[in-house]
Amino acid sequence: MGPFDFLKRRKGETGEFIASRKPVAKFRVEQVLNVLGRETLIGTVEGIIYPGYKVKGKNIALIREIQRERKRVDFAVDGDRVALILEGKTNAKKGDVLEIYQS
Repeated sequence: MGPFDFLKRRKGETGEFIASRKPVAKFRVEQVLNVLGRETLIGTVEGIIYPGYKVKGKNIALIREIQRERKRVDFAVDGDRVALILEGKTNAKKGDVLEIYQS
């Protein structure tokens, strides 16, 4: 074990890396849509999330955009009901609680 092993990132099932060890937020899925070929999750945030963070369900996906009331926002905080437009697929279902990680 080398002196810089603590810098190594954990690898997800899809080959994408998760940078943080602990989730920074959670997302409770209320609805799953497919909009223009992208998986879109609608639900409630527990914590704070930004575009560029990663969602971990059965697979890992990058948050490309966050929308609140059909308008693009820079971040979402605790209690917000938002839509997450993802790059990739999490294969989430209604009622799932997904973990959000910094990337």
